[in-house]
Amino acid sequence: MTHPKRAYLNGKIVPIEEANVSIMDRGFLFGDGVYEVAAILNGRLIDGPAHLARLKRSLDEIELRPPVSTEDLPAVMQNFVSNEELREGMVYVQITRGCDSNRAFHFPDPKIVSATMVMFVMEKKLLNSPIAEKGIKAITVPEIRWTRRDIKSTSLLGQVLCKQAAVAAGAEEALMVEDGFITEGTTSAVCIVSAEGRLVMRPVTCEILDSITRRATHRLAGEMNIPIEERRFTPSEVYSAIEVFCASASALIHGVIEIDGHAIGDGTPGPITRRLREIYLEIAAGENPVIVESIS
Repeated sequence: MTHPKRAYLNGKIVPIEEANVSIMDRGFLFGDGVYEVAAILNGRLIDGPAHLARLKRSLDEIELRPPVSTEDLPAVMQNFVSNEELREGMVYVQITRGCDSNRAFHFPDPKIVSATMVMFVMEKKLLNSPIAEKGIKAITVPEIRWTRRDIKSTSLLGQVLCKQAAVAAGAEEALMVEDGFITEGTTSAVCIVSAEGRLVMRPVTCEILDSITRRATHRLAGEMNIPIEERRFTPSEVYSAIEVFCASASALIHGVIEIDGHAIGDGTPGPITRRLREIYLEIAAGENPVIVESIS
């Protein structure tokens, strides 16, 4: 993955080293903001409408008025991606409540304090991903985040600590456990294929993020006539699954080959995981890279 060279900052495109935000910005002081990440292939956003719908939902949930209208935001994002000539990778957009003159916890008057919007792109291999080919290792950790995980908030300390625990254990991902059930990974939705060949995924509630890639997986699995169960599942079920995979915009669909030292299947990404990824990429690389139209 390459480092971004330029950034969009409040309507201007500047070198990344000049993309400066005040220390009084509420995103810096409180994590008072939301963000969105979308994959880019052939210079186009994959499932762009759904990602923008989720961004709008996050903004609405925290009563944050963006500096760019939600009607204009798709064009602003695509124009920036095109301007940066990114063919394969991801685009990151973040909107915070802006720079207040004092550190008050309540919302400032939006007529006085304008929101801050930043955006950048990063090159990353999606088509020929070594992670997808090899698979990843994961551990389970206690769920330590707040209860509104449906909001894609910039307050990510819980995920940071859990991801660091995974890295310290020699793994790439941490699967968080609450009340005896897996919620999601630090940067991904988690799906399993049971011994009966059913695709099991957790229902969308405020306990997890409404993953766009998970929604795409649900649709594709249905078209493949794979039985789908939306329910909670335990770490024990994960250990005994014949396949486990993670779904995210930054890595798409990739298999998990070991969890807490338990080998999954034969220790390689399974056939259902591989086929779902293959179909996903076929659509994503096509003329109309939309699998999920929107979110409810």
